[in-house]
Amino acid sequence: MVPAIPAEASTSGLESLLPSDEDLLYEEELLRNPYSLKMWWRYLEARKEAPTQKRHLLYERALKALPGSYKLWFAYLRERALAVRGLPPQHRMWEGLVNTYERAMVSMHKMPRMWIDFLQLLVDLRWVTRTRRAFDRALCALPITQHDRIWQMYLKFVMTPGMPSETAFRVYRRYLKLEPTHTEEFIAYLRSRERWGEAAQKLAEIVNNDMFRSLEGKSKHQLWLELCDIVTKHPKDVTDMKVDAILRSGIRKFTDEVGRLWTSLADYYIRQGMYEKARDVYEEGMTTVTTVRDFSLIFDTLTQFEESLLTHKMQQAAEDGEESEEEEATPEAKGGIDFLQQDSGRDIELRLAQLEHLLERRPELLSSVMLRQNPHNVFEWHKRVKLFEKDTNRQIITYTEAVKTVDAGKAIGKPHSLWTAFARLYERHGDVPNARIIFQKATEAPFKYVDDLATVWTDFVEMELRHKNFQRAMSLIKQATTTPANLSRRQANLEEREGPVQKRLYRSLKLWSLYCDLAESLGTREDTRKVYDRILELRIATPQIILNYALFLQEHKYWEESFQVYERGIALFKWPHVRDIWRAYLSQFVQRYGGTKLERARDLFRQALDSAPPPETRPLYLQYAELEEKFGLARSAMAVYDEAVRTVPVTDRLPVYQLYISRASQFFGVGKVREIYETAIEAEEPYSLTDADCRTMSTRYAGLEQKLGEIDRARAIYVHSATLAHPQRDREFWTLWNDFEVAHGNEDTFREMLRIKRSVQAAFSNTHFNTTIVDASAAPSGTVEAGPGATVGRSDDMAALEAEVAPPPLAPGLTGFVSAGTIQSQKAAADGLAPPSIAAGEMANPEDIELGSMEDDHEDGADDLQLKQKAVPDAVFGASGIQARADDAPAEAEPPEPQGAMERLKKRRTT
Repeated sequence: MVPAIPAEASTSGLESLLPSDEDLLYEEELLRNPYSLKMWWRYLEARKEAPTQKRHLLYERALKALPGSYKLWFAYLRERALAVRGLPPQHRMWEGLVNTYERAMVSMHKMPRMWIDFLQLLVDLRWVTRTRRAFDRALCALPITQHDRIWQMYLKFVMTPGMPSETAFRVYRRYLKLEPTHTEEFIAYLRSRERWGEAAQKLAEIVNNDMFRSLEGKSKHQLWLELCDIVTKHPKDVTDMKVDAILRSGIRKFTDEVGRLWTSLADYYIRQGMYEKARDVYEEGMTTVTTVRDFSLIFDTLTQFEESLLTHKMQQAAEDGEESEEEEATPEAKGGIDFLQQDSGRDIELRLAQLEHLLERRPELLSSVMLRQNPHNVFEWHKRVKLFEKDTNRQIITYTEAVKTVDAGKAIGKPHSLWTAFARLYERHGDVPNARIIFQKATEAPFKYVDDLATVWTDFVEMELRHKNFQRAMSLIKQATTTPANLSRRQANLEEREGPVQKRLYRSLKLWSLYCDLAESLGTREDTRKVYDRILELRIATPQIILNYALFLQEHKYWEESFQVYERGIALFKWPHVRDIWRAYLSQFVQRYGGTKLERARDLFRQALDSAPPPETRPLYLQYAELEEKFGLARSAMAVYDEAVRTVPVTDRLPVYQLYISRASQFFGVGKVREIYETAIEAEEPYSLTDADCRTMSTRYAGLEQKLGEIDRARAIYVHSATLAHPQRDREFWTLWNDFEVAHGNEDTFREMLRIKRSVQAAFSNTHFNTTIVDASAAPSGTVEAGPGATVGRSDDMAALEAEVAPPPLAPGLTGFVSAGTIQSQKAAADGLAPPSIAAGEMANPEDIELGSMEDDHEDGADDLQLKQKAVPDAVFGASGIQARADDAPAEAEPPEPQGAMERLKKRRTT
C-alpha cells in the first residue's frame, strides 16, 4: 500500500514519510480492511501534527482506495488550498492544486460544491481560457437544476474588466437561452459596451413579445421609449432595423406618448442629415395628434429645429462673408462670390419666411387638434371660423365640413347654430338665395331636440322678414306648424317620444308664438284667432299665451270672447301658474262691468278663492273687498275682510287686519274697531296672530283707547299683552307702557307695572332654563300666576304677596281689560250690523280699581325717606272713573280724605 519512494529522494526525507511505530496499529488494520473510511479518517485525525507531505501521502493513499469519498476529497483540497495561501499566482503549487481539483472532478463531477470551489479558484487565478472551459464542463456535468449557482459565477466572471467582449456576449447569449427573462441585464451590458445595434434588436424582441414581463418593473411603454432613444440617437449603428416602421408601430400602439415618438422619428432623420424628411415627419405629427400636450411638444421641437437651421445658415453666411473680404480675387472670382452670397441670402430669407409661416399657422393647427380630439364640439367649430375672418372661402369650407361632421346626438353645444351662422354668412355678403338653400337643408337635418329645429325655422322666417318678404315668411311659418297628415292620437304620442324632430315640430311653442306675432301684424283678426285657437287645441299654451289672446280680443272689443279665453286658461292650468290669469280675469271683468254684474263677479271671486291655496288668497281677498266697497255693501266688505284674516297665512294677517281696521273705522266707527281689535288679540289657533303681531295689535289698541281717554282700558290691554313681551328682547313694548304710566299713571300703577315686568321676566327665565317637568300637585305654595297661562315657581314672601294682591280678571273673555261690547253691540253683531259710535264720556266704569294704603309696603328703614306729595289728577281716572267713585261712596258718611305718600309715612312714624 505504501507508494514507491523515488530513487533521487534523500534518506532523511524518506525516513520522514515512512510509517513509525505508532502508525503500525493503523497500518495493520488498513491491511486487513483497506476500504474502511472510518479507519482512514481516524488515521488522518491521529496524524494532525505530522508533516504536510506525510499527510498528503496519507490522503493520496486513502483516495486511491476510496476515490468516491466526498469527505476525503473535500478535506484534502481544503488542506492543499491552505498550504498555497499567500503564494504568488506563478508558483508551481497552484498548478498542483488545480491538477488535484482536476483529478477530484473525475469522481466528484456531480458535486456542485466541488465545482464552485474549483471555479472560484480558477477565477481568482485569472486563467481566462481554462476558467471558461471549466465553467462549460461544470454546466455539462451538473443537472440543470444546479445551473443557476454556476451561472451567477459565470456572469460575474465575464463582467470583470479586461474580459474580451465577444466572450461575454457569447456567454450572455447562452445564458438567455436558459433564462430569457434576464434579457434586460444583457441589454444593459450591451449599452455599457456601446453595442447599440444588438441592444436595439434585443429591445425590439422583448417589446414584440407579449409574454415578456420585466424583472425591473418596466412597462412596455418604457421599453418602447428606450428603443426609440437607441434607434434615434445611434442611427449609424442600427443598420439592420426598419426604424421608421418601428416608431410608427409604437405611435399606433402607445397613444399616451405620441408626441415624443414623433419627435424621436424626426430626430432620427435629422441625425441622418435628411432635414426635409424630418420636417415632413413634424408636419405629419402635428396633423395627426389628438392632444394639446403632444401638439405643443411637436410644435416646440419643430420651432427649435427651424431656429437652429436658420442660426446655422446665418453663421455660415457670416463666415463666408469674412473669408471673401480677406481674399483678393479676380473680377470673375468676385462675381462668383457675389452669386454665392446672394444665393445664401435667399436661403436665409426662405427659411425665415418658413419660420414666420409656421408661427402664424399655430392657432389653425391647434384648432385642428381640438377638433380631432372631439369633432362634435360646436364651440370649437365656431372658433375655427373666426380664425378665417379675412378669408371667406375658408369660412365656407369650414362651415361645410362642420355641418357634415357634427352629430347632433353627440354634439357639445347647439348644432343648429352652425347652420344658422352658415346661412347668415351668405346673407351678410348679399347672397340670399344661397342662404335660403342652407336654411332649407338645415330644416331637414336630424337634430336631437325639437327646439333646435324650431330655432332654425324662426331664423329662416326672420331672415325673410329682414328682407321684406312677408308673404314668404307667412308661408314658411305655416309650413313649419302644419300637422302631419293622417296622424292619429296614438301615433302623435309615439312620435312625441321617439319620432324624428320634423314630425314633432308642429307642437313647438316657439314657432306658434312667432306665428301669433306674424298673424297679429300681417294677418286678419280671424286668422289670428284661428292661430290662438289652434294653440289651445294642441294644449301647448302657456299662461302668457292666454293673456295675449285675451288682450288681443279686448283690443278688438270682443269682451265676452276674451272672458271665455280666460275660462279656458283656468281650466288648463293649476296654481300657481293660473295666478296671473285669475288676476287679469277678475280685474278686467270688474273694470268692464263694474256693479252691473255683481253676482257674477262674486261667483268668480268665490271660485278663485276656493281653488287658490292659502298663500295665494291675500291679493284675491283684497280685490274682492275692494269690489264690495265700491259696488256692494259695507257689511259684505267687512265679511270678506273677516274671512280673509282667518284664511290668509299667519305672516300676512297683520297687514290685512290693518286694512280691515281702517275700513271698519271709516264705515262703522270705534265700536267695530274695538271688536276687531279684541278678535285679533283673543283669536286662538289656527286663526291667531304671531306673538310679535299680537303685541303690535295690542299697542295700537292701547294707543286708540288712550286717544279716546279710556286710560283704564288702555292699561288693561298693556297688562294682558305683557305676557307676550320679553323684557330683554321686546323693549319697545315696555318703553311704551313706561311712557304711558309716566303720563297717565301714579305710584301704584307704576309699581304694578314693575311687578308684572318682574313676573314676566321670571316666567320667560323658567321657560327657557327649567327643563324639569314639575307635577302640578307637587308645586310649592309660592307658585304665582304671572299673567295668563304663565306659572312662576317662587317660594319667597314677595311671590306670596304678589299672589295676594294680584287683580282678578276684569272680563271673562279677555283677561285684564273691560270689553267694549254692550247689549246693543252684541245684538248688532248678531245681526251683522256695526254698533253706533259711543262717546267716551257717556260710558260708566262699574269696576273701578280702589287704591289701597301703602303702609304695609314700607319697611322700618323707610322713616328717613322724604317723598314729595303730589295729587293724582282726575284725568288719570277719566270721567267714568270719577263718576263710579262718586256712586260707590256711602250716602250717610263723607268719603275719607285721600292721603298722599307723605301723610302715610308721617302716620306710620307716629304710631
